[in-house]
Amino acid sequence: ARGAYSLDRMVSPVMPAGRALLISADPLVRAGLRGLLDSAGWGVAGELDALAGVHSAARETPFDVVLWDAGHAPLPEAPEAGDRPVLALVEDEAGARAVLAAGQAGALLRGIDGGALAAALSAVAHGLTVTDPAFGGLRPTPAPRSSGGPADFTRRELEVLALLAEGLPNRVIAERLGISAHTVKFHVNALLQKLGVTRRTEAVVRAARLGLVVL
Repeated sequence: ARGAYSLDRMVSPVMPAGRALLISADPLVRAGLRGLLDSAGWGVAGELDALAGVHSAARETPFDVVLWDAGHAPLPEAPEAGDRPVLALVEDEAGARAVLAAGQAGALLRGIDGGALAAALSAVAHGLTVTDPAFGGLRPTPAPRSSGGPADFTRRELEVLALLAEGLPNRVIAERLGISAHTVKFHVNALLQKLGVTRRTEAVVRAARLGLVVL
């Protein structure tokens, strides 16, 4: 399981820098984030103005973390980035709850300074989950609701799980099953909670250990 930390508990500032993929609809925000990362020694692997290109970028571009400016949306839809963690910048605690519930690796307030941002990126790149101190004890740690046996999952959930194990994004899963992407997202969130994990890749690994899928 991922360790969960608030930035005010990260006492070690020395962690290796890496490369981030920036996502923001606002070019000025992207420029500002790029400047912060450059000053902190982090490389920028690429920039996107929307979530739609994340999955293909994850296949084509070497990067360690997605830095996602979630903007003002009260319930933002989370990007799918393969096995790369996603650190989201949000306006308030409601936004943080939304992105953490969607399985992202961290949530920070927009306007964070460069040093704290670099520390948070390094933390999530090394398997930790990070939250802004302003969010108090908010943690993305759903408890398992089931024993993980096949009987605990619906037929549709098992179908979605099998396609997750193939590394398919929600859009493709929806096409394969003839359902909407929104419905797929609902099933994915249910699978994460039942398996007691917060990320899609963790769900696949746990499901394989339980014999629910074959990798």
